[in-house]
This record gives sequence, structure tokens and C-alpha cells, in this order.
Amino acid sequence: MILGELRAKIERREAEAGVVGLGYVGLPLAAAYVDAGYRVVGYDVDGAKVAALTAGRSYVGDVPAAVVTRAVQDGRLEVTTDAGRLAAADVITICVPTPLTAAKEPDLSYLRTTAAELARHLRPGRLVIVASTVYPGATREVVQPLLEQNGLRAGRDFWLAYSPERVDPGNKEYPVRKIPTVVGGVDADAAALAATFYRPVVPAVTVVSSAEAAEMVKLLENVYRAVNIALVNELKLICHRMGLDVFEIIAAAATKPYGFQRFDPGPGVGGHCIPLDPYYLSWRARRFGVESQFVELAGAVNDAMPAYVVSRLADALAARGRALAGARILILGVAYKPDVDDLRESPAFEIMEGLLRRGATVAYHDPYVPALPRVRKHDFGLTSVPLTAEALSSYDAVVIATDHAAVDYDAVFAHGRLVVDTRGVAQRRGASGDHIVAA
Repeated sequence: MILGELRAKIERREAEAGVVGLGYVGLPLAAAYVDAGYRVVGYDVDGAKVAALTAGRSYVGDVPAAVVTRAVQDGRLEVTTDAGRLAAADVITICVPTPLTAAKEPDLSYLRTTAAELARHLRPGRLVIVASTVYPGATREVVQPLLEQNGLRAGRDFWLAYSPERVDPGNKEYPVRKIPTVVGGVDADAAALAATFYRPVVPAVTVVSSAEAAEMVKLLENVYRAVNIALVNELKLICHRMGLDVFEIIAAAATKPYGFQRFDPGPGVGGHCIPLDPYYLSWRARRFGVESQFVELAGAVNDAMPAYVVSRLADALAARGRALAGARILILGVAYKPDVDDLRESPAFEIMEGLLRRGATVAYHDPYVPALPRVRKHDFGLTSVPLTAEALSSYDAVVIATDHAAVDYDAVFAHGRLVVDTRGVAQRRGASGDHIVAA
């Protein structure tokens, strides 16, 4: 009976959608749910986020403040720090961080805490969807027992599914509403309910055989990217030794109309998914007696790139008679990707830490990040410096770590005494000179 009632509420768009975690994933999803016709309650433990959204301010670039204001004023979006408010939600999506431990093993502490808290408020006839990145089996083995600890049972009293988030911060071509999704349930009814819920939200829904299959889909998508990025990062090292420009070579290879997909090297990888997912997969594979050597090697190659950038910079300075110790270095771009303010797992931080360890003085410029907050272990206490001709010429070197479109690269190449380019900006813009070093 309750299964049919929940399905009917979802089909009529009368179901209330709850979103747990209002960050780079949860807030765009909440906005997409509102746009699809659902009423949404968003929950977050961060009172500052809730206060901002209540006042109509957005801290996520992909969700304009006007969208938040309209949704709040129309009563379609309510945000709260009260987890008890989720008791009334019919469909609850979990969008909490799932980082790695220092040993590069899955850290599901936020997910466990969320599931335990949600169990206190869970009522019969609800659908819970996990969207956070996890390893295959986590929804069934970790989340389900926690949700059931107060006596309700998945498949009888409530339903549990997994649907991987596919949010790409800053991607104007593919916002949430234009990205197909995948769903898998701990049983067939859960998968069918999740598919019914998502069909008004996204252009297409693919239902796979289980929650584990959906969890593996997420890992495959990002491990595929991690492996290919590792390939071109390693190629960059080889080309450097051979005196070749890797960016020129990739651009030429990309003219082939079939059999080649372009990936670009960089100073490492950032964001919540690509730096983490290879380790999620390899950790889980070992528990099934499989050594995922290829995947682990890709992670190791990408992790080593910030140190390579520091080494290239040190060598370039040494060739000019300048030691890295005591040098003044300007990092250009600290977000993990162009044209966003997302700092999660940014390789720029590892570069900055490496420079500081070797005695350099570090400053940064980023038009999207006016001040650096504490990000996990990193606490630089810096604010973005102006990018003027005088400022550029005052540094011993400028490192292009993130290639934001808003930066005046003509000025960078004209006034920087030494420019270490990790993103191929010089090759794309036709800039050249002995003071430009690819890294």
C-alpha cells in the first residue's frame, strides 16, 4: 500500500524532496528538483550556508542568487539546520562529502553520521537516494543497516537507491537538468521509484540491476578520466626529456576524427571525484582479492605532478642563477579547474606547500577566490594579490596553475620574469620566449 502511495505522490509531483548537504552537489540538485516541480527542503549542518540561502544569496556559481531568491520566496525551497524537518520529506537525497583518509582509504564518516541521523527521523513510505561517491556495496552494507537501526526495513517500510551525482562545476553546457542519470536500488522497487522521481528532473534515466552496479558506474566514469589524464601527464614528462612540446603534440593528435579523445595534462588533478575515485576502486578491489595496478598507477602519476611542477620551477630558476629558497613566487589560479571558485583537492595547494617547504615565499592571484579559507590541511592565510604589470615583474616566477579565462595572459607573458606554464596557455596563445617554461 505505502509503495503505491509514494509512487503516486512522486508522479503527481506532490512528493516533498529532501536534500542533505547543500554544497557544490546538493544545492544544484535542490534547484533542479524545484525546477522540476517538487517542493524541496534542504538540510545542512553549516548555519552560514542556511542563512545565506534563506536571505537569497548563493555561494555556488552554478546556482544564481535569483534562482535561490525565487525558490525561497515562492515557498518551493526551505533550508534548515534542523534534521527533524526531514521527517516530512518523501524522497531524501544524500549529498555529503566522502573524502579519503590520510592513508588514501575511503572516509565514509560523513555518510555514516548522516545515515544515523536520518534514521532518527525516517518514517515509513520514504525513498532514500545516496548520491555521494562511494565504493560498490557501500549503500547496501553501510547505509542500509544504519537506516534500519530503529526498526524500519528497506524494501518493506522504506526504499533505498543509489544515483551517482554528475555535477560538473562551471559547466554551462551541461547543468544538472541536462545531464542523464543512472539509478540502481537495493531492490527493484527502489530502483523504479528513484527512476520515477528523476524522470521529470533530467533528460534520461538509465536503470541498472543493483545499487552496486550504479556505484561502479560512478567510479568507472571518473577512473576513466583519471587514467587518461595520468597518461598525458606521464607523456608530458617524457616530452620534456625529449625536448618536445606536449601541448603541441596533443593538439595535433586531436585533429584525428576518430579513435582519439583529447585529454590535457596539468599540475595534478582536483575536484571531489577524479583524485579520489581511483583509490575508492582500488581499495574495494583489494577486498575481493584483485590488485588494480593500472588504476593505482594512474592515481600515483597524478599525485606526483605538483612535485614535478616545483622541480621544474626550481630547475628553471637555477638556470637563471636564482635559488628557489628565498624566491618570490606568484601562483596564478588556485581553484581546481578554470572559471570556478571550487577549491576541493586543488593541486595548486600541493604546489604551494612544496614551495614553502623549500623556502620560497608564495602569493597567489585568482579572480574567483579573493581569500583562501582553510581547506583540510591547508591554511595559508593569504588573499589574492592584484595582477598588475608592476606586481608581475616583482616576482621571481609566475606559475600558471589554473587557466582562468578572465586572466590577462598577454600581461603575464609580457611582464613575468619567468613564467612556468602547467596548462599549455602559451601554446594555445602562440606566446613564446626564453622566459616561458612548460611544466
